[in-house]
Order: sequence, then structure tokens, then C-alpha cells
Amino acid sequence: METININLPQNGYNVFVGNGIFNQLIKMVKSHGLNKNLFFVIDKNVHSLYSTQIDLIFSNYKGKVNLIKIEASEKLKSFKTMEKIYANLLENDYSRDTLLIAIGGGIVGDICGFVAATFSRGIQSVQIPTTLLSAVDSSVGGKTGVNFGNTKNIIGAFNQPNFVLIDVNFLKSLNREELLSGLGEVIKYAYLTNIEFHNYIKNNFGKVFNKNPKILLKIINETVRFKGDVVISDEKETGNRKMLNLGHTFAHAFEVESKFKLKHGQAVIIGIASAIFLSFKIGLITKSKMDELLELIYLFKDEINVGKINYDNAISIMQRDKKNKDGKIKFVLLKDVGSILLDVEANRDDIVYALENGIGVFK
Repeated sequence: METININLPQNGYNVFVGNGIFNQLIKMVKSHGLNKNLFFVIDKNVHSLYSTQIDLIFSNYKGKVNLIKIEASEKLKSFKTMEKIYANLLENDYSRDTLLIAIGGGIVGDICGFVAATFSRGIQSVQIPTTLLSAVDSSVGGKTGVNFGNTKNIIGAFNQPNFVLIDVNFLKSLNREELLSGLGEVIKYAYLTNIEFHNYIKNNFGKVFNKNPKILLKIINETVRFKGDVVISDEKETGNRKMLNLGHTFAHAFEVESKFKLKHGQAVIIGIASAIFLSFKIGLITKSKMDELLELIYLFKDEINVGKINYDNAISIMQRDKKNKDGKIKFVLLKDVGSILLDVEANRDDIVYALENGIGVFK
């Protein structure tokens, strides 16, 4: 088991990464001195697949414990789902001395993080991601929230968990589409980090689809360490943490415009392609550098079915992005692997060019 410390000035925490470590959950709760009143929020599909392991935790626990199962979808990443959790907490007499434990993908983690930030003005929480997407990205960093008014994650809060437990055993049940969605964020880190990791992903992404635990552990450890360092340097996303949004300004628009038929990671891959084309169009990179940067993206061109995207609608959605300032869309763009530019503006024609060509890769 690897331990990665997210050494924030306040509210620092550990991320534990391993294979078959879920059974150490209660031991970790006790060793961290966390609240004994446990409230689990679990993706109902995860519970159906891993009920034996999860129920074993319940049967062996001596303190107060309750469980609620929720359906995880972007359409239900909403106040309605939060209200269901709040109501269950109150019905079972939970208060500020609660430890909320989220078991599921990024949707469950984001909702629970926001509930933990707001219930009784703040309660303790633990994140246990069960998808590759949430393991490599959303479970770490403290960004929480729900969707509202056709805008992703527009209502939320920064709220760090007390620890994160990543057990790659949960990833064994993921289908190819879910693994591809996780690879979307992994590919993002391949562009953000360095050429060594970039090439490692190019050479080994197929082993992710084979659920090779050694490969999964290396990828998760590398991405979490990198993201942890970025979060430590800029917890509230006022500076270089913005780099973690590479491809996301486009991606969120693709998700909403497709009515969430595109999974987040798939949309991120298309979004990174669009960002590379935009980087070329406004003169940040040469044609040869664009072609070089697109090599990794082209490995996935037959994996994603984009469907029809209305460019006017997509741009309108991008204009509502919470990272914008003064009504102008702000992009994260590339000069090279590991060389990132923040808050770049572009005119409408250039954005349309990027949309057309980014989406065109997958047609």
C-alpha cells in the first residue's frame, strides 16, 4: 500500500492506494481519530457488486452506522439527491459528530463532498472512489458540487476529505466504456506532466483495458502525486491549479450538449483534441507540433462516438463556465507536453475551428 500525503497548510490528508485494502477502512478511521458515527453513501450498482465486502464492514462495526444507496448519473447530480441524503441523515439522528463515507465514482464523491461541507455546517468525510476516473482525479483535491441549470458543478464548495482510500480491486468490475472514461483524465495528466509519463501512457494504455493491477497502481500513484502537488500549491484554483482543466472547457460543453450521452472522460479526450487544434490556430504551436501532440489522441479515435454537437449551443455553454472572467471564455492550452498556458482567450471563429477539428478526429 502506498501513502500519498496531500500536505495542505490546513486540512491536509493522506491518500492510500493499494490492491485489496478496503477491508482496512475501519482500522484507518480509528487510527485517524475520526468520528465513530458512520454514514455511508454508496452507488447502488457498486453495492450490488460488492455487497459482501461492504456488509462485512457493517456487521463487524460496533458503533452507529447507516447506509443509503443512490443512483449515480449526471442528471441526478442535483439538489434532489442531496435532499435525499440530508433527510436520511436527519431521520437517523446524525449531527456534527458524523463521518460521511462516500463509496462510488466521481458523481457520488462530488455530491457527498458538498453534503459534508454543508450538513451541520461541516462534517468529516472519507472518499472511496470505485472508478478509474474518480481514482485518478475527482476524489483528490476537495472540489465538490452539483449541476444546476444545465451547467456542470456550478454549485459547490472546496471541502477536503479526511482521507482517501483507493482500492484497485473495485476497478475489476468496470466495463470498457468506464475504463475509457477514466483514461480521459489519465490522458490529461499525460499532457500536463512530462514526456516520460506521456510515453508510458502511449505504450501501456491497452493494459488499462485489461485491468492490469500493476499498471493501474502506477498510473493512479503518478496522477495522484502530481495532482496533490498542484493542489498543495493552489488549493482554491486561483493560479496554476487551473491547468487541471485542460480540455474541460470544451468537455463540459460536449457533455451538456450531448445530454450527458458522452461520459466525462470521453468528453475530456475530445476537449483535449479541441484544445490542441485551438493552440495551433492561434499560433501557439506549429503544424508539426500539433500533429505530434495529436498522436496520443488518435489512438482513441475509434473508441468514441461523438454524435451531433451544435457549435452555437456549445459556445453558449462554454460562456457559462465558472472559470470565465469579464464574460470571456478562458482556455487552458498547450505549447508542448508539460508546457501549459492558462487563461487564454480566443475569438469565435478560432473556437469554431477548434470544435470542428477536435470533433472531426472522432468522426
